[in-house]
Amino acid sequence: MSWIPFKIGQPKKQIVSKTVERDFEREYDKLQKLEDQTKKLHKDMKKSTEADLAMSKAAVKISADLLSNPLCEQDQAFLESMTALDTAMRRMDAFNQEKVNQIQKTVIDPLKKYGGVFPSLNMAVKRREQALQDYKRLQSKVEKYEEKEKTGPVMVKLHQAREELRPVREDFEAKNKQLLDEMPKFYHSRIDYFQPSFEALIRAQVVYFTEMYKIFSELTDQIDQAGLTDEQRERETEAKLSELRALSIVADD
Repeated sequence: MSWIPFKIGQPKKQIVSKTVERDFEREYDKLQKLEDQTKKLHKDMKKSTEADLAMSKAAVKISADLLSNPLCEQDQAFLESMTALDTAMRRMDAFNQEKVNQIQKTVIDPLKKYGGVFPSLNMAVKRREQALQDYKRLQSKVEKYEEKEKTGPVMVKLHQAREELRPVREDFEAKNKQLLDEMPKFYHSRIDYFQPSFEALIRAQVVYFTEMYKIFSELTDQIDQAGLTDEQRERETEAKLSELRALSIVADD
């Protein structure tokens, strides 16, 4: 989104000071960047929650597949471990869904509503720009008659042009003042608007990961009966793999 003024003939009289126009462009540019950032954050938050849900659903699918493995029918210890894993994954998925629902209500929905304000703001800027072009056009018209010889007909047209200009000038000045007053207020309001959302996001993540710590601590206690370290488990796995490789049916020709 970018603001590009219409190109028309300029009146000789400067009707908007360079300082005012520079202030206006600065404030509007800040809001344009805020709109882009809001859209990007909304999109990224949706992608993040979708990825979170996909992750927990995939974990549930894996644990269910392992639980249905024929080995569970033959090995009671393996069955107990897979049952514990499946229970843990389903609890994780439930807490994850709760977290995502909370983030949807407290972060994603407010972001969407906030982004919905910008079209009205952009329309107000367009109306201000149209009013400015009308102002310039009629000011040029007044200047044209002011430069002509002061005959009766010219003075009548000059008077009419000035009368036509007056409400247009007042309309522009009102629109310009309103935007210059309210654009900074809107920009600074973003902190008060989003702070509760981001605090809710942090709380949701803290609650979720606290529960995850509990779930996986309990799971570790249930399945880690041997109390082996990661290095010991790795060596044990390598030893089992070596035994498998020694079988004739997998030996290299």
